[in-house]
Amino acid sequence: MKKLNLFFLTIVSVFIIAMVYSCNHGPYAASNKSYKKQAKAFSKVIRKYPLEDSSGAAFIGTTNMTMRKPNFVIIHHTAQNSCDQTFKTFTLPRTEVSAHYVICRDGTVFHMLNDYLRAHHAGVAKWGNNTDINSSSIGIELDNNGFENFSEVQINSLIGLLGRLKRMYNIPAANFIGHGDIAPTRKNDPNWRFPWKQLSENGFGMWWNDTSNVTVPEYFDHLLALRMVGYDIKDTNAAIIGFKRHWLQDTTTKMTPASDKVLYQLYKKYQ
Repeated sequence: MKKLNLFFLTIVSVFIIAMVYSCNHGPYAASNKSYKKQAKAFSKVIRKYPLEDSSGAAFIGTTNMTMRKPNFVIIHHTAQNSCDQTFKTFTLPRTEVSAHYVICRDGTVFHMLNDYLRAHHAGVAKWGNNTDINSSSIGIELDNNGFENFSEVQINSLIGLLGRLKRMYNIPAANFIGHGDIAPTRKNDPNWRFPWKQLSENGFGMWWNDTSNVTVPEYFDHLLALRMVGYDIKDTNAAIIGFKRHWLQDTTTKMTPASDKVLYQLYKKYQ
């Protein structure tokens, strides 16, 4: 029995040593160290109260506070051929790009940044009146080169992650959108194959109903409707493509009676 216990203790010790070694000597040990260093620097700023104020204002600490929380989730495809490529991109300082989560083709979820910290994933973007999407959102990258379908296990992992984020931060259903929605002149991700309808059925994002009995008013202005949904209509063709890619799996710029019906439904939902 003593020999058996010693054997198990040895196995556990080897496992712990291996875990510690992998954390300190793995391929991303340097970037993990940099992450911790930056997070520590941020925490020092938060703890530094009162901040030096040139106005000489007195400091009275309020007892009523919470941490700022994300209110949007932006879904991307990586436009790369593997998770390893994406990890390298997100751990090189010179790229200046990042995301909170990466979901690989096999469904494995990697958490790369604390949800309360600001990732560099949206870039120059706009949704409604929000022009600083990075400061109010969580970015999720799906391992996909932009020209392929998304795997079932990958979408299942995404839905599970979105459920946790929605519950934790009370994110409205309408605020689950794509990079191509907020930056239609620059981006098309996630690509038109992405199953937005499936996500909406699970409570993430808006969708439209049967349009067979929908009558679009004569005065209907599709550009105003696109603006109401959230699109930046400065480039009208880009806004139309963004809308049709998301809700119709289409990438053309021409509005049709059928697409008008869908947009009219969404317009009323977003009002």
